[in-house]
Amino acid sequence: MAANPRNGRPYRRLCAQQRALLLPCWWCGGPIRYDLTGRTAQRHRDAFTLDHALPLSKGGDLLDPANARSAHRRCNSARGNRNDGARQPVRSSRRW
Repeated sequence: MAANPRNGRPYRRLCAQQRALLLPCWWCGGPIRYDLTGRTAQRHRDAFTLDHALPLSKGGDLLDPANARSAHRRCNSARGNRNDGARQPVRSSRRW
């Protein structure tokens, strides 16, 4: 049985790089709680998760930085592997 690539160093490095950008959620546009880490972050709905613009199940690349997006845990879970545009992601992080 192959090792889980999400536990590997390249994936953790990509997560750290994306987290360091401190971007809002690409799906809803809300602020992400980057201060949450460890077990607290695993359960908190506003914690950071790495989302993929093109879902992995639809051919997206796990380690492609161009496919990586910052998202709330709740938004990432609610979206699942949908990529049908039913709910368009917020494209701008600029506040007016």
